[in-house]
Amino acid sequence: MTPPPVPPVPPVPGTPRAEALAAAGERPPPTPSQTVGPFYGYALPFAKGGDMAPAGHPDTITVHGRVHDGAGQPIPDALLEFWQPAPDGSRAGAPGSLRRDPVTGEIVGRHGVDFTGFGRVATDADGHYTLRTLPPGGVPYISVCVFARGLLHHLFTRVYLPGPAGAGDPAADPLLASLPPRRRATLLAAPEGEKTYRFDIRLQGDGAHEETVFLDFG
Repeated sequence: MTPPPVPPVPPVPGTPRAEALAAAGERPPPTPSQTVGPFYGYALPFAKGGDMAPAGHPDTITVHGRVHDGAGQPIPDALLEFWQPAPDGSRAGAPGSLRRDPVTGEIVGRHGVDFTGFGRVATDADGHYTLRTLPPGGVPYISVCVFARGLLHHLFTRVYLPGPAGAGDPAADPLLASLPPRRRATLLAAPEGEKTYRFDIRLQGDGAHEETVFLDFG
């Protein structure tokens, strides 16, 4: 059997090959995709990445769950990023998520005072993650980006929060309204006690559970 052709290697910007293509009016080929992880675990996670809410804030909510693969097994080295507006609807955020120690240069994470609107959480050995944040203002959801082994591109989804944690009625959301009930359910966080919500992410359906709805912003 003839092996598939090897795609051409894109030229490095600033090299003679790249300059020759530019002079000829040609565009270099796109860089081929490659699996997303799990090597990001070396540098991307930072201290207290899941503690988006300022320490001791009375309105703090907890969102937690597991990331599952197509066989229903938990993924121990996935990485999740979260974005959301502040409770007042502001999307400006605040600096401080990736603070570094001025002496050692090591990332020391948040200082526990500002709400930055951004979180980054690695799953543990059981595929579990925990996010502590404040209720989003103006929208009933938190945006999520999923990185995991075997993915050629990261995936986008949303966590819709019920009740007082979600600003607005999730049932009136245009995205949820466009989905059939079984698919819609994959975006809804389940209450677990006071100010605690469960949200599992499934990269594929396993027969017993639906694949999480992922969004295409292309």
